[in-house]
Amino acid sequence: MIQKIALISAVILPLWNIPLIFRIVKRKSSVDISLCWAIGVWSCFALMLPAGLVSEDLVFKVFNVFNFFMFSIVTIFVFIYRKKK
Repeated sequence: MIQKIALISAVILPLWNIPLIFRIVKRKSSVDISLCWAIGVWSCFALMLPAGLVSEDLVFKVFNVFNFFMFSIVTIFVFIYRKKK
């Protein structure tokens, strides 16, 4: 039961990036989001990804892959809407 709850949480937690993406698109600006922060967070996720991929722990693996994917989208939108300014 604990593993099922953790797995559900591992999928739900990265979904909190979606409101951030929508806010960037709605305002057509990412000027309030630091490029250093976005690159730093994305870099940490990218460096953790290999460990997640080889891990036997399903929760850790799912969280790593899904979080990397979702935050990559955030980072892409930060750059796209930064260039338009």
